[in-house]
Amino acid sequence: MVVLNKIYTRTGDKGDTALGNGDRVAKHDARVTAYGTTDELNAFVGVARLHANGDLDDKLSLIQNDLFDLGADLCRPEMEKDATAEYPPLRVTDAQTDRLESEIDAMNANLAPLRSFILPGGSPLAAHMHVCRTVARRAERLCTDLATKDDINPSVIRYLNRLSDWFFVSARVANANGEDDVLWVPGANR
Repeated sequence: MVVLNKIYTRTGDKGDTALGNGDRVAKHDARVTAYGTTDELNAFVGVARLHANGDLDDKLSLIQNDLFDLGADLCRPEMEKDATAEYPPLRVTDAQTDRLESEIDAMNANLAPLRSFILPGGSPLAAHMHVCRTVARRAERLCTDLATKDDINPSVIRYLNRLSDWFFVSARVANANGEDDVLWVPGANR
């Protein structure tokens, strides 16, 4: 369990921070940017939860915990040393992505097929889910970029890819199961 006795440490006052393995890197390092964006996404999920209830709120709570797992995974490089680590690092697993896929399939089963792209909006919850979707896509892009420079857990990228799909489908659910989706009308304002 994490114990935080003091919130500020002054160790980052010169623009660097510690990774989970103790290495110090610039606060703008690609790895820090990737897990910082997942933290940003988690904050947006928290705002979305203000508009959710019941089963959807429960699922969003699981996602928030998953996002902390994902941040912990990203902040701990050197996956090849996991077996020899003093304590095993927390890694995202494919089971977490499998859960998202099952939830997507269950939610999508009640939705009419799309005949147009939809615009972000509709209900407040749907609008917030679309913000989460776009931030999840940005986090995914940052992680795929990081993966070209450094080793990361491939399950992280799979999870983020599926998570953005989850937010898309849940936004449709939040729009009266798609009935209140805002449809894109190509060239409407020409």
